[in-house]
Amino acid sequence: MAGETILVIDDEDVQREAVSGYLRKRGFAVLQAANGQRGVELLTAQAVDLVVTDLRMPELDGMGVLAAARQTNPDIGVVLVTAFGTVDSAVDAIQEGAFHYLQKPIDLDELDQVVDSALERRHLLSENELLRERIGGQSEFGGIIARDPAMEEALNIVARAAPSRATVLVRGESGTGKELVARAIHEASSRADGPFVAVNCAALNESLIESELFGHEQGAFTGAAAKRIGRFEQADGGTLFIDELAEIPAEVQVKLLRVLQERKIERVGSGVEREIDVRLIGATHRDLEALVAAEGFREDLFYRLNVVAVQLPPLRQRKRDIPVLVEHFLARYADENAKAVRKVSKEAMDLLMRYRYPGNVRELQNIVERAVVMTRGEVVMRTELPSEVQQMCAEEVPTVAAGGTLAEQVEALERKAIAEALEQADGIQSRAAEILGLTERNLRYKLKKYRLK
Repeated sequence: MAGETILVIDDEDVQREAVSGYLRKRGFAVLQAANGQRGVELLTAQAVDLVVTDLRMPELDGMGVLAAARQTNPDIGVVLVTAFGTVDSAVDAIQEGAFHYLQKPIDLDELDQVVDSALERRHLLSENELLRERIGGQSEFGGIIARDPAMEEALNIVARAAPSRATVLVRGESGTGKELVARAIHEASSRADGPFVAVNCAALNESLIESELFGHEQGAFTGAAAKRIGRFEQADGGTLFIDELAEIPAEVQVKLLRVLQERKIERVGSGVEREIDVRLIGATHRDLEALVAAEGFREDLFYRLNVVAVQLPPLRQRKRDIPVLVEHFLARYADENAKAVRKVSKEAMDLLMRYRYPGNVRELQNIVERAVVMTRGEVVMRTELPSEVQQMCAEEVPTVAAGGTLAEQVEALERKAIAEALEQADGIQSRAAEILGLTERNLRYKLKKYRLK
């Protein structure tokens, strides 16, 4: 990603020159400022992709630079550097929108990791802007909210796939927003003026799935009292979204494969083929590769469906999106219920950030709606959150041995989280990185730092 412009702000000449020189060797264009005020002037006068700023500076400090950067362009990443080990200040900065923080003396490997990750996130934001423009702002209004790199990566794939005719397979746990993404793809495509038809195979009796998808003629089977137009014909000229497609029985999988290959359908009980023009988007929460291996799903159909794969992360892996989602749902349900609720208390938000969300975004939505209904005043308190949220958070509070500096205790917690993620991922680093919301390179750096295998 060399070629981007990085602004380095530090009142210590040696530190500023050292960081700037290293970044120039990597091929970046580097701007320098000896104080926060000059840094803000450069921000407003020139195009900057990333800011690396000291936290403690006279007059305008790093937090002031962060505020100015977010006002100038919220997509600019800001990395704060501190020599004081004030992890609490750095965490506050991240909550205010900073991308990351580094402690002096700066580890160059860690600097590489953070810079690459921040610039990669900026690229994702730029590419996602296409999707946001094409769907008329629905990325906010419609509920597709992505501030966390894990979700931004998924939407980046969506943005590139949407204008094409390619079949898309959306994968993710229940409640992650698979249908919402399918609708966004439809709205961002050339088929936006055509119908969007959705069907959930898990909600249908297995014997009815074929009729539901392809339709049937009168008398085709017992109970077929009249002709029925199937979902494929209903979606002609538009998009058909098949949710939980792993539930489709084997005999219907054969027919679905033929539709994808020849773009023709045949109603049950009819010998007449009808041409259709439908873009298919499939979704499932199940492991299709395992089903293929167990001969529970056709391999050739899997490859036909898996042209463009979109993996939606569970909410527990996209923590940065939680405050924005809470704000979105809070405004929505306060308006719907004519309530004056306007914010969530710090204690309540702390619980919401720590909760694991087995039901994902759909569960968070229900939690916020309930809280709005139950709250008497303007602020949602922790006591107004469901008991299961409070109970799970109480059970999952990590314990760290007493003693040591705050930085040492934070490192102990990070080491514990990485070890648990590796165990959960059966030692597969790429999967552990996904669980932790890290890049693989960043995880490898931390494994080396903490001497974990």
